[in-house]
Amino acid sequence: MAKPATIKIRLNSTAGTGHFYVTKKNAKSMTEKMTVRKYDPVKREHVEYKEGKIK
Repeated sequence: MAKPATIKIRLNSTAGTGHFYVTKKNAKSMTEKMTVRKYDPVKREHVEYKEGKIK
């Protein structure tokens, strides 16, 4: 069977709060690590989230 085009990734907060989002990305079209500015409810402001592995 072929591998699926989308994979699950974990977006970890760079603020050090331990908060994370789980999302999907297309592994074939987006080969680099994903970084997004999203809301961190622990810190109550928008911070940078970087891609990490799901354990």
